[in-house]
Amino acid sequence: MAQARTTSRSDGQGARIGSAARVRGRIHGDGDLLVEGQVEGDLSLRGDLTIAEGGSVKSKAVEAQSVTIGGTLEGDVSASGPVRLVAGAKVRGNLRGSAVAIDDGARFSGQLDCAFDLPAELGGASRNDGSARGRPATRR
Repeated sequence: MAQARTTSRSDGQGARIGSAARVRGRIHGDGDLLVEGQVEGDLSLRGDLTIAEGGSVKSKAVEAQSVTIGGTLEGDVSASGPVRLVAGAKVRGNLRGSAVAIDDGARFSGQLDCAFDLPAELGGASRNDGSARGRPATRR
């Protein structure tokens, strides 16, 4: 299996997979990664992952500090920080992060695993910590 390593450069920028590129294999690294092309394989980053509009990732497992999706992702995401689906994103898989934001116009099918506040009408006012775990969720 091919392996690609991403690292942060001294100017603070991360790596980029351009729109004309197609990568198959496992990708891991310490820096940020911008995907404008196609990736098939697991991703494990200590930095942030951004899947741009027009970019696609097909993976069993995606791990990163934070994840922003504007393109297409098929697979499970685990982030130590926030996960955001922007308008136009298409995601099929489970999302786990410190927070998950799904913008209007994004499509999502899967389960969410994050802390959130319940509205009072759903019992949020009666809980001591005001948070719950969310599962399953579908937004289309």
